[in-house]
Amino acid sequence: MSDDSLRGRAYAAGPLLLGVRHHGPGSARAVRAALDAARPAVVLVEGPPEADALIPLAADPDMRPPVALLAHAVDEPGRSAFWPLAEFSPEWVAVRWALAHGVPVRFFDLPATHALAREAEERPPSDADPAGPGEQAGPEEGAARPGAVAGPRSGTGPGGDSGPGTAAGPGDEAGAAQHLRVDPLGVLAEAAGYDDPERWWEDVVEHRGPGPRDPFAPFAALEEAMKALRERYGAGGRPRDLVREAHMRLHLRSARREFGEAVAVVCGAWHVPALREKTAVGADRALLKGLPKVRADMTWVPWTHRRLARSSGYGAGIDSPGWYGHLFRAPDRPVERWLTKVAGLLREEDRIVSSAHVIEAVRLAETLAAMRGRPLPGLGETTDAVRAVMCDGSDVPLTLIHDRLVVGDVLGEVPEAAPAVPLQRDLAREQRRLRLKPEALERELELDLRKDADVGRSRLLHRLRLLGVGWGEPVRSRGSTGTFREAWRLRWEPELSVRVAEAGVWGTTVLAAATARAEADATAAPALADVTALAEHCLLAGLPDALPVVMRVLADRAALDTDVGRLAQALPALVRALRYGDVRGTDTGALTGVAAGLAERVFVGLPSACAALDADAAQEMRGHLDSVRTAVGLLAETLAGTAATGHGDVRDRWRSVLRTLTLRDTVPGVVRGRAARLLLDDGALGPEEAARLMGLVLSPGTPPADAAAWIEGFVGGGGGMLLVHDERLLGLVDAWLTGVPAEAFTDVLPLLRRTFSAYEPGVRRTLGELVRRGPDGGGGPAGRTTGPPGRPGFAAEPDTARADAVLPVLRLLLGLDERPDEPADEGPAGRKPADPRRADRAARGPADQGTAGRGTAGRGTVDQRTAGDGLLGVGA
Repeated sequence: MSDDSLRGRAYAAGPLLLGVRHHGPGSARAVRAALDAARPAVVLVEGPPEADALIPLAADPDMRPPVALLAHAVDEPGRSAFWPLAEFSPEWVAVRWALAHGVPVRFFDLPATHALAREAEERPPSDADPAGPGEQAGPEEGAARPGAVAGPRSGTGPGGDSGPGTAAGPGDEAGAAQHLRVDPLGVLAEAAGYDDPERWWEDVVEHRGPGPRDPFAPFAALEEAMKALRERYGAGGRPRDLVREAHMRLHLRSARREFGEAVAVVCGAWHVPALREKTAVGADRALLKGLPKVRADMTWVPWTHRRLARSSGYGAGIDSPGWYGHLFRAPDRPVERWLTKVAGLLREEDRIVSSAHVIEAVRLAETLAAMRGRPLPGLGETTDAVRAVMCDGSDVPLTLIHDRLVVGDVLGEVPEAAPAVPLQRDLAREQRRLRLKPEALERELELDLRKDADVGRSRLLHRLRLLGVGWGEPVRSRGSTGTFREAWRLRWEPELSVRVAEAGVWGTTVLAAATARAEADATAAPALADVTALAEHCLLAGLPDALPVVMRVLADRAALDTDVGRLAQALPALVRALRYGDVRGTDTGALTGVAAGLAERVFVGLPSACAALDADAAQEMRGHLDSVRTAVGLLAETLAGTAATGHGDVRDRWRSVLRTLTLRDTVPGVVRGRAARLLLDDGALGPEEAARLMGLVLSPGTPPADAAAWIEGFVGGGGGMLLVHDERLLGLVDAWLTGVPAEAFTDVLPLLRRTFSAYEPGVRRTLGELVRRGPDGGGGPAGRTTGPPGRPGFAAEPDTARADAVLPVLRLLLGLDERPDEPADEGPAGRKPADPRRADRAARGPADQGTAGRGTAGRGTVDQRTAGDGLLGVGA
């Protein structure tokens, strides 16, 4: 058939309507072949018309998919929507074809200005509901949240507009079907005898060989199927599609008036029957009359394969974007090329995979496809082959393959000429200057704050966090724990582009925006702790202009706040800010005075604040004591390093406060016990005095509940090793616990269980053994007295017999003796060196040799039994 006859057939029934499945490589190849044959005068693509001015950028060499059209409300940047496009998306192929052939191309879906406004007024009834172009759907999508995924690709069917709702079958009643969410692909797959819609679509479209002579035949067949489905199911439970299709028909009429019948339309196959339908212009305009509207801006932003995946919540997502991209790019032998990629990935992970593995995996995949009646091995067959041949039947490597290849971490790129808010441009300049490239693959970044470049990277990441752009998250450094080290986990998500646009209201540069945001947050902060945390962030982010405002608010709040708990909660962040300032070379003179004054106010108010607290408040105050203790240690070092005067020794003041708390009966037991423990850890309380305090608290005159609370404060939170190594304290606790009356034991049991359940299993086991053995080393509870404690868990003298039993094993482990089954090397005089194990057995005598000396076993066997006896002795 000649090219002219093909072109004539293309428009025999009117405009060329190419119904596709969004993000389908088979559809993309078919679209390209149809456009080559039809050579239309204009191409209409499903998408927001406001993006027409951005279409020429698709031909820019620096534009690399996956990318997305981003629409956001001018007055509310957080209200946004995306239209993702991959290299294997039929819409992207159509746009690139038109630009390459000099053919006008336009988007003709419902404008984003209406879609954003409608989404704000009427949310879907549930997150599972599908959405049309420009509308948000899915578990992480919404007009009120930055980064909402939307667009012309919302659904799993070949039209791309069916959500993950129930797929209606041919046997459903026609009346009820009008209200059901229909999955067109699922219905067609069921009619073809498939239980998996994805598998059916791959067999029919994606794995199809060279196209037929008539490039329009696949689209005609798909249009016929969609027409039958719409006749049976109506709108398929998507009433908003009627509005979109009315707008599409109006644009299609306008294009036909301008270019004649040589119009090609690329849209979801579900819409094709509606576009072919003859309707009145007035009826279409009536559907569009009175639609709400907002001011919207559009631009191109990078996208990722991970966000194209259905698992990300994207309504029109696919299961395997990496696999589909491979099918689209592979010129031939896609299975062989795919398995070669898999082998390369496994080799990078130090797995042994040879060319023979690849050959055998190809054969197995082809055999499985033939057995399952498939025209070409699909992802399921190749995965089964990889599991059996390359992974030895294990699914663990398959997780890596799925993450890196089947889905992939490809991050698209957009040219600098793309429209962007000034803040986005400044961020791009900072990223290039600091050599901090956004990547979709999660990675960890170690920074050395003694280097200027790393300080700049740290400040940029902290400024972005202050602006709500969570590109990086601080993590614990795997190497040095010094304050000059900082570790980040970085991962760029497409939604961050929206957050940058939203943060643009604070300034045109990252520094100016972060400064303005910090000043505003300081004024609006509800609590003193929020202000101190903000001061810490200002130092981390290097915001010297914002720090005076934050410090003024901090001083005012601290002077007026009389709640000691809030003051204690605010102090640690302020002291950490001093430490960070020292490392980064920031002037923290103003912070020093505020921190010292805040600490003094905590010291003065703490004794009275700890009186008459209920159980919950006492537990909260115990946590404040721990945090203030850490802050005081850092503050004392900072004040000593800055030669600050007028503040005295904060450590002495703190210890004086703790002593006051330990002696006040009005202070809850958990607080008194914690104060005593902190004094003991700091060396300000000797073991003798600690035992005396515990003996007073655990005396018979103290109510059991108060005594249990004191124990919780003293030995709770990692205090198990203290009891393991201090037999006096363990004896006091043991003696008190056995003396608790039966009627009171039930009341104190929850406190004790909470205290001891926090210990490591090994610590609990050791404590149990020590208590079980008693002070004389034997079993039973002997030795529990109210007098001076004994030595629980320790005998009066060492057990030499038990110690000797392990000697043979120790000699073997330390290499002091030859192996039992190997002959000893002869000495220089031809004599064998003395066997220390034989000398040891001779020294112990026949009675100690036990069964090791019985029988006529060889020397090696005798030695092995001796070693076994020693090991059993240790176990016994």
